[in-house]
Amino acid sequence: MPLSMESPDPPFHETYKTLFHGTVDATPNGRCGDNHLVAVEECELPLIDLSRLYRGKLEREECKREIAKASQEWGFFQVVNHGISREILERMRREQVKLFKKPFHEKINDMHLSFSAGSYRWGTPSATCLRQLSWSEAFHVPLTDISGS
Repeated sequence: MPLSMESPDPPFHETYKTLFHGTVDATPNGRCGDNHLVAVEECELPLIDLSRLYRGKLEREECKREIAKASQEWGFFQVVNHGISREILERMRREQVKLFKKPFHEKINDMHLSFSAGSYRWGTPSATCLRQLSWSEAFHVPLTDISGS
């Protein structure tokens, strides 16, 4: 079913219709081309306590190493004790919700946004089966876009 021009949702169903209705490489049991199961290891996501940056040289250096390691191994990490007030975080969350509720055609054309062209991303372009599909929507905002450089 086609989405209205004002819908905030990306056209997942239309774009991935072959994945929803089966593909050439899909097997009857819904797996991607092979019958191998993928084991996913449970692990702890990186959590960095930023207050350690102010506890002396040794703590600061260890915290920096943890940030570098998490960035290299994971590409992201969660921070605690960052000093950002709950009020600011709640305001950011409200703005995030407003941004993602904008009509899809505005997000895809970067209308009313001051981000770099192509910063809006959704879905999984390389997916060949449902198992590979990531039902995601994101704005990639390079630091140069927000630092004024």
